[in-house]
Amino acid sequence: MKKTRISFSSGRLFLEGILAIPEGARPFPAVIVCHPHPLYGGSMDNNVVYSLSETLTQASLASFKFNFRGVGGSQGEFGQGIGEREDVEAAISFISTVKEVDSKRIGLAGYSAGAGFALPVGFNDDRITALAAVSPPLPMFDFDFLKSCPKPKLLISGSRDDLIPTDQFLEFCQNLPEPKECESIEGADHFWWGYESRLAAKVAAFFTKVL
Repeated sequence: MKKTRISFSSGRLFLEGILAIPEGARPFPAVIVCHPHPLYGGSMDNNVVYSLSETLTQASLASFKFNFRGVGGSQGEFGQGIGEREDVEAAISFISTVKEVDSKRIGLAGYSAGAGFALPVGFNDDRITALAAVSPPLPMFDFDFLKSCPKPKLLISGSRDDLIPTDQFLEFCQNLPEPKECESIEGADHFWWGYESRLAAKVAAFFTKVL
């Protein structure tokens, strides 16, 4: 695995990210991983984001995680969700140009608010092949666009998530079109402490299958 710290542009801002390329024959499918809410301590160093990125790369998928504007070494300030969507679009544009990446096999994953920022962009962007939402905050973001999304999608949450009642999560998943995978992990809460490896293995298996 080769990790490189990246600076890429989102409009007039420069954002920081980490690109991880697996060992082996290239080009690789790739997955962009988007971190939780910037105003509540979310960053690309988050435990879930770290575990997802590491496990994806170990599964022979390139991974790209980055800090939204105003987080860590990324320029700017919180963009009320609008700027963050621009950042996701910029990340897609960046990863599409990486020579080690197969630009026709790119997935997009978001954790918590990261899913709220990322998935609407991935839904509308033809460069994104598949979507994954970890602990999607259904009460706080509008995810209804997924009800008309033909792309492969994974939604995964914890049974003890206090932000997303399990019955609401499962009911939402039932109304989504195929292809889809939906799972509630018994015992995990919104922060996934102690469940990171199990979660990451499921996300990596999904993207390995669909990309």
